[in-house]
Amino acid sequence: MKVLVPVKRVVDYNVKVRVKSDGTGVDIANVKMSMNPFDEIAVEEAVRLKEKGAVTEIIAVSCGVTQCQETLRTAMAIGADRAILVETDVELQPLAVAKLLAALVAKEQPGLVILGKQAIDDDCNQTGQMLAALADLPQGTFASKVEVADGMAMVTREVDGGMEVLKLSLPAVITTDLRLNEPRYVTLPNIMKAKKKPLEVVKPADLGVDVAPRIKTLKVSEPPVRGAGVKVPDVATLVAKLKNEAKVI
Repeated sequence: MKVLVPVKRVVDYNVKVRVKSDGTGVDIANVKMSMNPFDEIAVEEAVRLKEKGAVTEIIAVSCGVTQCQETLRTAMAIGADRAILVETDVELQPLAVAKLLAALVAKEQPGLVILGKQAIDDDCNQTGQMLAALADLPQGTFASKVEVADGMAMVTREVDGGMEVLKLSLPAVITTDLRLNEPRYVTLPNIMKAKKKPLEVVKPADLGVDVAPRIKTLKVSEPPVRGAGVKVPDVATLVAKLKNEAKVI
């Protein structure tokens, strides 16, 4: 069974994000980029399924600029067998990415698609759900445990009331939560091996997909600076401040 694992190149989670002076977006010039942490969990889960014998091939996919090849090489160093880059300089929004992935699903016919539940740059949490709708596949979102056997996937997910278990017929789409696993450390030998693994580059036009943005960003701004906390001597003063200053009661 093939597994398709989309991965996104984002600003590294350790980097403090800066907004451009003109307010048009986030400044990524000379900023460390890395794989979206949720997608890293997705790659790790695919590799674990392969180690259990449930999966035969893992295909990593990324959509974006040429530098996304670095992210794909990281995915192959973790354990992906080959990679596909849908190369474009257009700003890709969730719907465009979902359409590209749907075209690749139709082409590759994977038995499972595993991707992060959201990206840490836009926090949209939309691509997996849109892909499931476009490809007409069952979906299990926010997975904290995945088991695959006999053409079915058992997905345990966290909901407000506790835990929910979904039984999905394959092929299906699964989005990963933080508690699904802890990605392995990438060793130097595997990094060297990843350089020799096949990486195919295609254009959105090759897949027959229009990736023109549907949403326009009007302005990006930093959140307001929070004021310092204040110590109060007694409950009466606290209540007075909450009522008169904070106006929350």
